Amino acid sequence: MRKLLFAFLSLSKYFRNLKRTVLGKTEDDMIKERIVSGRSWDDFCEQLKLAGTNLKYPGAPQDVFSQAEGIRYLTRLTRVSLEAFVEYADPSFPIFKRMVHETVKMGADNPDNYYFNAQISGTYEYRITGKRNTAHYIGFFTQNGNYGTTGGLTPCGVLEGVDLKLEADGSFEIIISKEPKGKNWLKLENETGLVMVRQTFYDRFKEVPAEIRIENLDGRKSPEPLSPKMLDDGLKMASMFVAGAPLLFARWAKGFKKHVNELPQFDPKISNAAGGDANIIYYHSYWNLKPDQALVIDVKPPACDSWNFQLNNYWMESLDYRYHTICVSKGTAVYEPDGSVQIVVAHRDPGVKNWLNTCNHIEGTMCWRWYRLEEGETDVQPRCQIVPWNKLHAL
Repeated sequence: MRKLLFAFLSLSKYFRNLKRTVLGKTEDDMIKERIVSGRSWDDFCEQLKLAGTNLKYPGAPQDVFSQAEGIRYLTRLTRVSLEAFVEYADPSFPIFKRMVHETVKMGADNPDNYYFNAQISGTYEYRITGKRNTAHYIGFFTQNGNYGTTGGLTPCGVLEGVDLKLEADGSFEIIISKEPKGKNWLKLENETGLVMVRQTFYDRFKEVPAEIRIENLDGRKSPEPLSPKMLDDGLKMASMFVAGAPLLFARWAKGFKKHVNELPQFDPKISNAAGGDANIIYYHSYWNLKPDQALVIDVKPPACDSWNFQLNNYWMESLDYRYHTICVSKGTAVYEPDGSVQIVVAHRDPGVKNWLNTCNHIEGTMCWRWYRLEEGETDVQPRCQIVPWNKLHAL
């Protein structure tokens, strides 16, 4: 279905170019006509309507609660896509923004992470400045491609906090360029379209995220006026994002149903192509619990920088961590004397350690992550079992 969507878009582009050639008009002429006629807006709205087919993707739950969350999911993606590809789309004046946060969620977004993104281009060079503060981990990444394009995201440059050179006051400067420059350098290529900053917290309620800003180094003081092409392209990318991202993650969720209430390792090639961190080992799966059941997960974590486990709804949105405990990490877990951890997923509080609240959901997706295993360590498979509610205290 996703391939068909992109094939349709490519075919539409082909016919637009053919029409332009036959009529003897430039691309700029065609875009101006699209804006003035309203066709640019009409296409955006039609693509948003097409995004609604994701709600009926095979395997998607059809109860009213899940469908309501699905519609809200699409509204959230619409909001953030317009910010990313229309409001803050100019790579000559990039702005860091949180594309995923408490009220915009996708792809098993991690509650213990802060994600910042900015649109950039291989045409320019950039400088990131900021102050490190107290987040446990910070990493800077450039990606070729963009969330709103058909080719996905491929890694380009990486600069992790352990390699970040700080000034005495905790401030730093990073140069993004094609050739190494400065104390801290982040690689840029012709195809680069995105710079991402990931921050991971042991305790997000106590740690302070880094202060960061980005600027273009070509010396310009103000952006060019809005161009018809920038608006037309932005609306196309925004609508493709709203239609394409849910389709990708719906396919993932359908695959997760092959191993309900288990946590097998996820293919790193797939996660990396979707913008995942190559230093993280992911275990994605599906959970489904009756009212009198609990999912109990046991594991002895290997030596690693951090780890995290979380609950999501079917749409792969993290459950509402503003008001409920839906995730646990290396810094927040309660451990057994031997260093092992037992996590209990249940619909109500059983009065045990490391209880995660399903927040009125009976099913959804889930994700376990090992962050940067220490040398010599291997990933450890979490053990899952379904336990009747009345036998939880016997464990």
